[in-house]
Amino acid sequence: MLEDARLRMAEFQRRLKDEDVELAILTDESSIAYLAGFWGYLGIEFGRPTFLLVRPDAAPCVITPLMESEMVSAMTWVEEVLPWEDFGQRGWPRVLQEAIGGEPGEIWLERGSLPAIVRNFLDERYPTAALKDLGPILAAQRMIKSPAEIAVMRQAGLIAGEMMRAAGGSLKAGAQEYESALAVIEAGSRAAAGFLTDKGWEAFVSPMIHNLQIMQSGKDTSMVHRRASVKRYVTGDPVYFCFCNMAQFKQYKLGFDRLFHIGEIGEEAARVQQAAIDAQQAAIAAIRPGVAAEEVARAANEVYRERGYETGYRTGRSIGVAYLEAPELKEGDKTILRPGMTFAVDGGISLEGVCGGRIGDSVVVTDEGSDYLTDYPRRLLVV
Repeated sequence: MLEDARLRMAEFQRRLKDEDVELAILTDESSIAYLAGFWGYLGIEFGRPTFLLVRPDAAPCVITPLMESEMVSAMTWVEEVLPWEDFGQRGWPRVLQEAIGGEPGEIWLERGSLPAIVRNFLDERYPTAALKDLGPILAAQRMIKSPAEIAVMRQAGLIAGEMMRAAGGSLKAGAQEYESALAVIEAGSRAAAGFLTDKGWEAFVSPMIHNLQIMQSGKDTSMVHRRASVKRYVTGDPVYFCFCNMAQFKQYKLGFDRLFHIGEIGEEAARVQQAAIDAQQAAIAAIRPGVAAEEVARAANEVYRERGYETGYRTGRSIGVAYLEAPELKEGDKTILRPGMTFAVDGGISLEGVCGGRIGDSVVVTDEGSDYLTDYPRRLLVV
């Protein structure tokens, strides 16, 4: 993984040179992981930014909190790791200023994810420097995944499959939602551990599946992103599991959703869920090189209209080291699909206060069409 990150950095520096970028400062965790191979655990939520400074013709450097610097040095291939301290003369503004050096005319940043405290510092310290958006340059590089990246995403898909099997196996009348969430976490963590060793860089990869389980049951399935509660299931309940914030491995994220019914399924619930499944399958069937992203969404939307439903959801999003990358499968996105792009592709309908229809898979674009990264039955699921 570290050698792959080093090669990605070389390509990124080539792109910077082509765009006449003299200084790039990256602060987004997913971008830093993509290029430098490490991630921290004391992020901006704790007021502790980490920086990756890149110039086209010089070795990059990392600026990170002192308490994380030993771990970061062990995880990354970048040789220059500059620590900063929470108090005293070596706070991050001073360390960053020394690393920048001089008075740059331009500073290129990921403007869409730049922490406010960093933006405020740059505005005050470099009032004449033009702050330009680095995002599109890196997004274009990240669109196409390498074979090594796709291999990791396939492992993430196998882990997610074990999570979904545990989810389905946990369902019975009288059980509680949080018990299903615990079953998902245990199954996923055990599956992830099976792909890891305690040697080298992998020793820093935790197998633990975490984040709050997105799930709803009963009429609450129309709410889409409610979390697991102590609610008890009853016979006939639909139960929706979304793993979009949990299905990940070695920093690569997938989208993966299924909706189950306990014991039986009503006529309207079956009709709604089948429409969601058919819309998703129409979208996936439309995925192939040369097709515009919005055409994939159009294929799904035609199914919704034919069945008498409307949806405000995008059909899909690009995935990788971030939950949301470019492009998106939605109206107005005219990006042409190419082999190596990876997407979470969803089918979704909400009937407020009644029920919902949900399904989601991750796929990779191939030379002929697409291939699934996640695998679980794509039909009405009654357990």
